[in-house]
Amino acid sequence: MPSSWPNAQCHPALADADARPWTERFLRPERVFFPTHVGLVVDEVRAGYARLRLPARAEVAQAAGVVHGGALATLIDTAAIPAVATSYPRQPELLTVSLTVNYLGVVAGQDAVAEAWVEQAGRSMAFVRAEVRSADQSQLAAVASLVFKVRLAPEG
Repeated sequence: MPSSWPNAQCHPALADADARPWTERFLRPERVFFPTHVGLVVDEVRAGYARLRLPARAEVAQAAGVVHGGALATLIDTAAIPAVATSYPRQPELLTVSLTVNYLGVVAGQDAVAEAWVEQAGRSMAFVRAEVRSADQSQLAAVASLVFKVRLAPEG
């Protein structure tokens, strides 16, 4: 089924075997680390692209009742991981070097959804863009640029 999200169609679909590590295992509930603690969910992964969701909950809101900016930054940083990883032939180790977020609006009363896509992937660095919207796509809440240090495991 074609995605209705703005940036998904610019990226080719992955074979099921290549998508499965991200859609089924990356953010599985029994894996205890920060992204699962805040409740992130993988919606879609394509070659060089990922869409993740932050379910609306009181725990991720700030005092005004909108999703906290730090929670949106976590969503952005985590969405970039599968986008970058699927740009390489083997699973790389990825370290965030830079994350710049510009907040343009708010998400309130609904899930926040991040799309992340690779602008350029090199041998040791990858450059990513991301956008966060409300789940109904009516509100663009943030845009971001990220740089990752890429470490590929030796072949063999």
